[in-house]
Amino acid sequence: MNPPAPTASTTSPPIVAPGYNRPPRNPGPSWGFGFLRLADRLLPEWLYRPLRAAGTWVAMLGMHAQRAHSRAYLRAVLGREPTSREVFRHFFVFEEALILKLRVAGGHPHRGVLAAGSEDFQRIIQSDEPALLGTFHFGHSDLTGFLFGGQEKRRVALIRQRVGNSRDTDQLAKRFAGWVSFIWVNAGENPLFAIKDAIASGSSVALTCDRIEFSARSEAFTFLGARRLFPFTIYHLAMIFQRPVLLSVGVPGGPGETIVHSSPAWRPDPRLGREENFALARAHFQTFLSRIEDLLRTNPYWWFNFIELNPEVPAAC
Repeated sequence: MNPPAPTASTTSPPIVAPGYNRPPRNPGPSWGFGFLRLADRLLPEWLYRPLRAAGTWVAMLGMHAQRAHSRAYLRAVLGREPTSREVFRHFFVFEEALILKLRVAGGHPHRGVLAAGSEDFQRIIQSDEPALLGTFHFGHSDLTGFLFGGQEKRRVALIRQRVGNSRDTDQLAKRFAGWVSFIWVNAGENPLFAIKDAIASGSSVALTCDRIEFSARSEAFTFLGARRLFPFTIYHLAMIFQRPVLLSVGVPGGPGETIVHSSPAWRPDPRLGREENFALARAHFQTFLSRIEDLLRTNPYWWFNFIELNPEVPAAC
């Protein structure tokens, strides 16, 4: 049965905030991705890795806003003022995640392995049921949608912001074209109807749950010692389309592996009212944020928000 068609409302904000047509750009020169891929093919790793580290230092020194946001985040997660070397490590871990994406896009073998406690994720993979997959700018999480599609042969529609010079995403899209498609929030189309079409075709839909710029539905949750705003859109979509929600992040595992940590599935309960369902959804999201904090105690550099940290909300809100 097809999900119900979304309807317009004149009294409440849209589920997905409208985007814009002009794509932004990633920092760095237009030839940067091509240079990294060429160097990766020509140079041995013992030489290429220190060159990447040196390039990261140069890039970090020139990225004033991103460096300030990194320092603010590290101050929150470490509970003290971070050193310049710690800020560099944050940038370098992000750079190494980018290199991995470029390698996987180029055909390098890589697989996702589910962590303990991810049994619901495994059941969804083995079923034909479309799900809403929430993820974060964290570790290897950018790869999980591609691995879910290509490795498990499941169709996935990724909700993304179109970026003008995102060659890593373009190359991954080519490699996994048979299983992965995109819904661009800033391409002029109505994301809600695109999501409806994707689910109706049997695709799961993956969207990020940490940045609020394209989410019209945000709520406050406890994270890094404060109440902070996070997108809550995924649960509104679950209520509209009556689909399960699974939250996940990917972290480095052994050679050629990403370990995927997933939440239990949250499903709207038809026996409960709207507010009761959303109360359970809030608890579901908060529990997974706490799990992310546990992972950050292992490696605080895995959180890749090089933008302003999620805004704090007064305790009374």
